[in-house]
This record gives sequence, C-alpha cells and structure tokens, in this order.
Amino acid sequence: MRPSPPVLIVLGGLPATGKSTVARELNRDGALSYVRIDSIEQALHASGEMGNGGVQGAGYAVGYAVAGDLLDGGNDVLAECVNPLPVTRDAWRETARAHNAVLIEVELLCSDPAIHRERAESRDVDIPGLEVPDWQAIRAREYHPWDDAGVLRIDTVETSPQDAAAAIRAAVSAASIC
Repeated sequence: MRPSPPVLIVLGGLPATGKSTVARELNRDGALSYVRIDSIEQALHASGEMGNGGVQGAGYAVGYAVAGDLLDGGNDVLAECVNPLPVTRDAWRETARAHNAVLIEVELLCSDPAIHRERAESRDVDIPGLEVPDWQAIRAREYHPWDDAGVLRIDTVETSPQDAAAAIRAAVSAASIC
C-alpha cells in the first residue's frame, strides 16, 4: 500500500522554453510516468483519423485520461505540455483532484527573446514527424501567462536544466510533507 498520494507534475510553457530538456533531467532515473502531449498529438495526427479539424484539444483529453489511469495505479506522473489556457490548467487540476494526487504546477519561461528565438530555430525534434512551430508561430500563439498562486515559475535563461529539476523535486518534497 502506498503511504502517500501520487504526484502529478504539470510542466508547461511556450514552445522552446526548455520543457523537454527539463523533463528529461527531472526523469533521468525513470521514476516518473511521462505523459508528453506532443507525442500524443503527433500520434493522433499520424493516425489520419482526426479529419479536417486536426487534433485540436484531443491530445490534451487523451493526456488527462492517461495521467488519471497512471495516478490510479499509484504512479507519479510528469505531464509535459504547453498548457496555454486557463481551461487546460483547470483540467489538469481536476485530473489531480479526481485521482487524489498532489499537484505541482510548473511554468517554464525564457525571459530573453533572443535566446528564446535561437532555441526555437535550432532545436532538434525527437518525435518523428512532429513539425515544431517556428519563431513567428510561437510569438503569435495564444498563451495566457499563469497568474495562479502556487505555480512554480522557472526562467530557463537563469536556471540550468539540472537546477530546474532540483527546484521541482524540492517542490514535490515540500508538497508531499504537507
């Protein structure tokens, strides 16, 4: 029997802020079940079954369901996604609540536009077939900054992936004690 509730870490932020890099560092030991919305969305797109409208919110809906199943199985979950809108954030919160999980919300930021652009233009894609947004698409994307109290905000210009992972682990430890 598990002595404490499972943890749901939601790692969000605009594309090219370092989410995948921080997620890999955070899950270096493989202890977390990793739900990556880009992978889900690419699989849905590649299936050819999404019709003219494309994936839309289906990737997130699948992500919430998979995360819920993993949490019910007692797994700690790392969900990596842009999480651009209050409605997506609320759905992750509901997932944690419905599955009795501790929720850790993390927003990654890249405070230097020149560095952010360079990352967007030079990053490697590790999901076959995934077309990542270019700098103009990132700048034009609808994204509402997180203004919720309790969200851990990490600027990846000032914080290494290793230090970001350490900060997230510290937040998990602090939340698990409460």
